[in-house]
Amino acid sequence: MRGALGRLNPLVLLWVGFASLFGSFAIRDEPAAIAGVVAYAVAGVVLLPSWRYPLACLVLCGVSALLVAYSAWRLGNADHALVAALRILVLAWPGAVVVAFVDPTRLGDELAQRLHVPGRFVASFVAVLQRTTDLQATWQQISRVRRARGLRREPASMTFTMLASSLRSAGRMAIAMDARGFATATRRSWAEPARWSRGDTVGLLVATALGAVPVVVALAV
Repeated sequence: MRGALGRLNPLVLLWVGFASLFGSFAIRDEPAAIAGVVAYAVAGVVLLPSWRYPLACLVLCGVSALLVAYSAWRLGNADHALVAALRILVLAWPGAVVVAFVDPTRLGDELAQRLHVPGRFVASFVAVLQRTTDLQATWQQISRVRRARGLRREPASMTFTMLASSLRSAGRMAIAMDARGFATATRRSWAEPARWSRGDTVGLLVATALGAVPVVVALAV
């Protein structure tokens, strides 16, 4: 279940990450930092279907935040350590969460049809993203096959098998793209139109508002 975020336009999801990046520039004191983290946490509670993945992203971003805080403390700027750590969370956490909800095919449609990015670049970019997202499915399939055969899960052997499978799939994709005129086509068509809904507009406004929270608090304090 992907929830409300899974139905949003991929460009809106990307804007969530960019808005948090721009908002992090305004974090200079604790009130703005705390307000930014709390705003994104509340939005996550309301919008996300599950907190397992967001918490995993929070842990990974938290490691980076702690390293930054430790560096600030070691450099003699202990008062700024907490602010620096929270700034990293505001900068990285929202984008890390929403990227899992981006559909590569829909993103390609939006880039090509709405932003008019060159079609050749879009087609190759989407192909790479799809192959990347297929790695997890391939790993799970290999794990199930080994378990069915009574073999142990050996990471080294499974990694080699996944690499070989990925190379074969990449070869088949390259042949298919070449057969469809990927390298020589001057005009390209797209299977699905790029659609923008009222919910996408609302999502864009919400993402902008969340990114503006640290800015507003910094100006008000």
